[in-house]
Amino acid sequence: MRIAIVTDAWAPQVNGVVRTLTAVRAELEAMGHAVLIVSPDRFASMPCPTYPEIRLAFARRSTVGAMLAEFGADAVHLATEGPLCLAARGWCLARRQTFTTAYHTQFPDYVSARTGIPAEWIWRYIRWFHAPAAAILTSTPSIRATLAAHGLHHAAHWGRGVDLAAFHPGVAPHPALLHLPRPIQLCVGRVAVEKNIAAFLESGHPGTRIVVGDGPARAGLEARFPDAIFMGALFGQALAGAYAAADVLVFPSRTDTFGLVMIEAMACGTPVAAYPVAGPIDVLTPDVGAMDADLDAAIAAALTCDRAACADHAAGFTWAASARQFLAGLVPAAIARAA
Repeated sequence: MRIAIVTDAWAPQVNGVVRTLTAVRAELEAMGHAVLIVSPDRFASMPCPTYPEIRLAFARRSTVGAMLAEFGADAVHLATEGPLCLAARGWCLARRQTFTTAYHTQFPDYVSARTGIPAEWIWRYIRWFHAPAAAILTSTPSIRATLAAHGLHHAAHWGRGVDLAAFHPGVAPHPALLHLPRPIQLCVGRVAVEKNIAAFLESGHPGTRIVVGDGPARAGLEARFPDAIFMGALFGQALAGAYAAADVLVFPSRTDTFGLVMIEAMACGTPVAAYPVAGPIDVLTPDVGAMDADLDAAIAAALTCDRAACADHAAGFTWAASARQFLAGLVPAAIARAA
């Protein structure tokens, strides 16, 4: 199959969307499929206000459409709701080309957190954007329920995976964390307002609080919480080592649709503490983590979880399975086009 994926999020950005698309593309190509990525690096662009790492592409519908037509896509997938995917959406609708979309991000909540605009206003755009899609690919049952509650009932499951070669119980702990006061409480992710990292840093459980990641809120949080350790962004073995050294991963976000860092941490044997919201409620079980409206209570409970059980649970999330689910979502669209 020839699969075109249009996305406004792509390297060098570091986020769950990019990591998911990169991993799934590799799996699809290993299966023998041809994959075209239409991303902002192909166009002139400008930084997104309040999120400069994201580039907003200046892309005409005709230009994006020409790329899709030349590729001869059997299936077109729109991964985001930004200008590139808007251009591709318009071209597909004009050509009566079926397409699928994905709901990777709680976009209304993100925009509301950054701008103060009521989330329901943004939901009007989300409904308009996704309504014509053959299917909306979503990562969890709770997100499918959220979409249905806003009038979007044509969601299909597309789960996530973890690189078990990189993240596993045998990873050596990061040496910088070995001699810190325990329990070591780790938070991994973009350091931005929508990730709610301040809630983690305000928690009162004894031990050491560590933040791995970078972003616009980092300087302010470092100034407010001088006792916390900010390590910046880590990748590969260094990131896996941070997970392995931690006693608990604290996931304070209330706006993620999944949370890849949770399964990466568990793959290294580290339990997760989180709020009982979309993402954690779909991924965690009492054996591998704890959820509570009181984050301190969740941390205390998660610290009692068995590390071997965490690793076993995470091993059920593979990128190969994710790629097969992605294909299953695309196939009805491809069939509809052929008909």
